[in-house]
Amino acid sequence: MTVVAESDGAEGVADAALIDVSPPTQTPRLFGDCVLAMAVPLSARATARPSAPRRPSRRPAGLAPETSAGTKSVPRCVAILVYDGVTLLDVAGPAEVFKEANRFGADYRIVLLSPTGEDVTSNLGFGVTVDGAVSSERAPDTYLVAGSDLYPRTPVPQALAEAARVPPAGARRVASICTGAFILAAAGLLDGKRATTHWQVTRELASRCPTCRVEPDAIYVRDGSTYTSAGVTAGIDLALALVEEDHGPDLTRDVARALVVYMKRSGGQSQFSAPLQGPPPRSPALRTITDLVTADPLGNHSLGELAKHLNVSTRHLTRLFREELSTTPARYVENIRFDMARALLDQGHTATQAAALAGFPGYESLRRVFARRLSISPAAYQRRFSTARRAPG
Repeated sequence: MTVVAESDGAEGVADAALIDVSPPTQTPRLFGDCVLAMAVPLSARATARPSAPRRPSRRPAGLAPETSAGTKSVPRCVAILVYDGVTLLDVAGPAEVFKEANRFGADYRIVLLSPTGEDVTSNLGFGVTVDGAVSSERAPDTYLVAGSDLYPRTPVPQALAEAARVPPAGARRVASICTGAFILAAAGLLDGKRATTHWQVTRELASRCPTCRVEPDAIYVRDGSTYTSAGVTAGIDLALALVEEDHGPDLTRDVARALVVYMKRSGGQSQFSAPLQGPPPRSPALRTITDLVTADPLGNHSLGELAKHLNVSTRHLTRLFREELSTTPARYVENIRFDMARALLDQGHTATQAAALAGFPGYESLRRVFARRLSISPAAYQRRFSTARRAPG
């Protein structure tokens, strides 16, 4: 299962290793402090003003780098496209990574660009002050397109798609954060490429950009010089990967520790997705089978036993599942049991208990399913998502 997918072009794919970074020994900076560090330069007038009058930006040109004394680094411009309704964390998260990298010897100049050069209003209602229009920065080193929850629900405006096309021509690399992939797709920048976005809207992206191969479980995807990330905080993962490309693992590890995040988190974004949900089967006969499995995951649901319930052949039942649910009877049963096991782990049951209560033959069977689907073990999943309250003994 691809988590961080990278290739130098359309032909080759090489999976990157995943590395967990232990917490720092020194006192870390608080996450809230990181957000506040961005809040001031992003909007010195951070008041909720959805209907505030437009005016050209007077924001100083970029965030000044904080390069360590005596450290020389190649200056790099990181331009971030913002617009009305932009998700503020999609902007602040990656920007904070680059700004933090400057403290350890990098030299990133961060500029915020809007299609027209006017200030914009974020999804939180805060005004975001920009450095200028996209036409003012035609050759940034790195060009990031932040996301918004607007455009998975509505078409990307033509003016925004056209604005997104301007800087990439001169940029060394182009990237999107979360649903910013929809803007890249509307601009034609994902045609024929591999990409990802928030797990909730991967199907919608594939529908809007049929020539793009969407990888729904990836935290981020690199295809040549084009990068796309999964939902919201995955933009931090992507920014760390870009810093590592520029400055190597040592500096990037320092940045990750300072921000109290993993340098490369394990598992894909499926571990954050909701339990299996989908439309019920159209045929009453198949609905009878799916209801039976859902009501009693522990039961004997072999292909032969399920076929007997309908008095049909195993071949006919398999064809029904493929035609209506795009899966097999065995995989459907596994899906139901897997979702039940996840819920049990969330409630505080041990992995062994969850395996037995969900109908798996044993822990090892459950572990293999978790490894195949989420690229993590049941125990690792539980550490991240279980409730603080323990399940009754």
